[in-house]
Amino acid sequence: MGASWMRDVLSGLVDIERSAERGETLTRRLSNELREAILNGALSPGRRLPSSRELARQLKVSRNTVSGVIDQLAMEGFLDVAQGRRPLVTAQRPQLVRGKSTATRPAQALRLSHWAKRLQKSDWPIRDRDPPRPFRPGLGDVREFPHDVWARCLRRAARGAARRADLSINSPALRSALLRHLVEHRGVRAAPRQLMILPSAQAAIELVARVVLDAGDIAWMESPGYGGARAALEAAGARVQGISLDRSGLSIEARMGRPRLIFVTPSHQYPTGRLMSINRRRQLLAFAAESGATIVEDDYDSEFHYDGRPVAALQGLDEGASVFYVGTFSKSTFHDIRLGYVVVPEAHVEIFEQAQRHSGQLSAVPVQDALAEFIADGHFAAHIRKMSRLYRARRDHLVQALNAAAGDRLRIVPPSGGMQLVASLGMKVDDRDLAARLAELGVAVRPLSPHFVGRVTDRGLFLGFAAWTEAEIEQGAEILGRVLRGR
Repeated sequence: MGASWMRDVLSGLVDIERSAERGETLTRRLSNELREAILNGALSPGRRLPSSRELARQLKVSRNTVSGVIDQLAMEGFLDVAQGRRPLVTAQRPQLVRGKSTATRPAQALRLSHWAKRLQKSDWPIRDRDPPRPFRPGLGDVREFPHDVWARCLRRAARGAARRADLSINSPALRSALLRHLVEHRGVRAAPRQLMILPSAQAAIELVARVVLDAGDIAWMESPGYGGARAALEAAGARVQGISLDRSGLSIEARMGRPRLIFVTPSHQYPTGRLMSINRRRQLLAFAAESGATIVEDDYDSEFHYDGRPVAALQGLDEGASVFYVGTFSKSTFHDIRLGYVVVPEAHVEIFEQAQRHSGQLSAVPVQDALAEFIADGHFAAHIRKMSRLYRARRDHLVQALNAAAGDRLRIVPPSGGMQLVASLGMKVDDRDLAARLAELGVAVRPLSPHFVGRVTDRGLFLGFAAWTEAEIEQGAEILGRVLRGR
């Protein structure tokens, strides 16, 4: 039926039965075939089509169906219709390229921007496609989170969203609740408006890098250090220089050049877990003030501190308003609460609010409000207290299990806090190869050497302990020890 009609009316230029094989409706089939015939030049400009009545009769379909197709193609500019005459193929049609329409032209290779090319060179983010398993770092134990309490907070926040008159992208309730927590527990000094709520700590680092850095600027970061920060800084065009560590953290004496930005993790250095001393913090702040550098302080898991009292945040010691304080809730709660934040120096609040909106670094306000309630009602602090006791015990258990399974093949300095530790192997062992072999046996670790910026001075394994039970820790440590012993 359809094919004979097309031969009679349009001389075989369209094939409605071909598109029927794709499972499309008659209306869509007819639209697509007519459109393609016009695009490829088979229906030339100025050609008259049969009337809608004639087309409907030939197809044995509703005239309304045909009229709808003609109206759609007229709206798209392919047909010219007027009262009392048959549809006319428009004189102007999409430009042809080598006899083919732009609709069928092969896709050209995308020319990447400098930003994208720099990002391509990074090995961040680490693509963990497998289910979480010991000893993947950076994970808290989702099994211990009070999900029922969190669900109630979410429901109340969702119901309250319809009544919310404030259209701020940063929830005032969360700003106030979070600031009280940071002032009390981390010694942060700020006003609520200085808190920007973002989808993650990585988003905060990226935003600071984009606002502060120009291509070619020097940026310092710890070596070994956080790969996500390196990716953000390099994507912004910075010349990243790795600064070595000593027992007190980033070594000021090892400085090179005049940095525009300095990225540090002073509370639990990533990945070694070292604590930056108070004297080193003051030296760093003095250097930043003298050189005009901006400091990004990533306080990613400072809630979990086990030995002694935690040192106050670098931001709280800063008199020169040069520190951007970054944090996240994905470590202290659980990974699916995708909220981070940055405390911005007072003088830069307006430009960062503008940058936040322009870049779309926004988080759902009802989720922010739910978290505000979770903090204000004491659930957050109670969870931190519970998990600190649990994670400390797991840290100690992992150290004991590794010592028993691997002996002197690993050198471990237990961190004073955090959720992971580094087991040093020395320079003779290929930590990348070892991590790959362990992955095949179901143990997830990260090699230490890729965390260095420039020269690698140590090799080892980066192991998380927070998310795993004692039985899981023992099983993973036994496999690790067996591999190290060559058995």
